Amino acid sequence: MSALWIASVEVTDPDAYAEYAKRATPAIAAHGGVFLARAGRMIVLEGRARPRNVVARFPSLEAAEACYNSPEYQEALSFARGASERDLIVVEEVD
Repeated sequence: MSALWIASVEVTDPDAYAEYAKRATPAIAAHGGVFLARAGRMIVLEGRARPRNVVARFPSLEAAEACYNSPEYQEALSFARGASERDLIVVEEVD
């Protein structure tokens, strides 16, 4: 069953975060991830939101988790730490 990787981000260091995005993109693709939304327009209907939101579809929950734990993604993530405040969840899609 496919899964959605949903990140809600507030960037505090745009240069470092740009390096994260540059490195994370191929790591995500290598694990079958496809971007569905990437920092586009949004409307907050309830709750607190951060200005940058990213949604990627993976073939499975396990593929998304493997991506996150991969050396390539962890290297990319080192540029986001200290350059952003983030929440990241992965949720299975319904049939």
